[in-house]
Amino acid sequence: MTISSENLPTRQLGTTDMSITRAGFGAWAIGGGGWAAGWGAQDDSDSVAAIRRAIDAGINWIDTASVYGLGHSEEVVGKAIAGIAASDRPYIFTKCGMVWNDDDPMETPKRIGHPDSLREQTEASLKRLGVETIDLMQVHWPSNDVPLAEYWGALCDLKAAGKVRAIGLSNHDIDQLEAAEAIGHVDTLQPPFSAIRRDTAAELLPWARKNKTGVICYSPMQAGLLTGRFSTARAAELPEDDWRRNSANFKGEALEANLALAEALKPVAERHCTSQAAVAIAWVLAWPGLTGAIVGARKPEQIDGWIAAARLELDETDLDEIAAAIEQTGAGSGPVRP
Repeated sequence: MTISSENLPTRQLGTTDMSITRAGFGAWAIGGGGWAAGWGAQDDSDSVAAIRRAIDAGINWIDTASVYGLGHSEEVVGKAIAGIAASDRPYIFTKCGMVWNDDDPMETPKRIGHPDSLREQTEASLKRLGVETIDLMQVHWPSNDVPLAEYWGALCDLKAAGKVRAIGLSNHDIDQLEAAEAIGHVDTLQPPFSAIRRDTAAELLPWARKNKTGVICYSPMQAGLLTGRFSTARAAELPEDDWRRNSANFKGEALEANLALAEALKPVAERHCTSQAAVAIAWVLAWPGLTGAIVGARKPEQIDGWIAAARLELDETDLDEIAAAIEQTGAGSGPVRP
């Protein structure tokens, strides 16, 4: 199965046979609230509509995880793609390795990578998503119960068995990537990356280029901070069950610096007749080695706010201006320019 979009440019995902649009739909927030890393209550009908709006706009991949909403995000994705022919539906990427306590949903999920558990988790994801094969399965975080060789070997076995088409690692460092690559090729890497959280550009992207590993980053808008629609007042009003209330980026001087950087994206956006959100996403996509950016949405209209990023190419003037703004505001850490 090879999916292509006639509307949006695509990039090959590492050495896989998948070519993906430069932006993909991120399904973390649609998992809803009531768990340790929730975004507060969500409307499932809005979530399904948002996914379908993204598909209609040409987005050809969705990134979710079993732990998002403790299985609920995968269920919502399954509803959104139900009835779409396999040849027409977007690629489905998910993650494993996080096991929760059904008796205490607010308990932090455990990082479990035992091969038997990963096989069970994969079967559960297949059922929730309503698909026969998962296009990309990623280990969400380094496991705490078994060595990397065991959990990465288990993913290699799942790929060989045809349960998944490609395998990747999320939130792993260089040493862990090297160890995994020695066992079986790391098809993809999923790190955090934004104009605020820039450390991925220092080592991970060069490693991925060298090893022909595809990279799909998460939080390119830094959980909403770089959209131009956030404020100190909105940060103060976040629901109690929204994980951002406890994030350092949403408090004090860091919040002020981050919002100042978001404001500095406005003139760049105006030159391109687009949104600040699209500029923030295009900035990460300007870095060599990055294949695509995962962008969340909870309502259909939010897709309209960033879909332009799937085509937007920043020029040297834009990149210089953003680098200067990063230095001036002092927001975040890491390299400031591709």
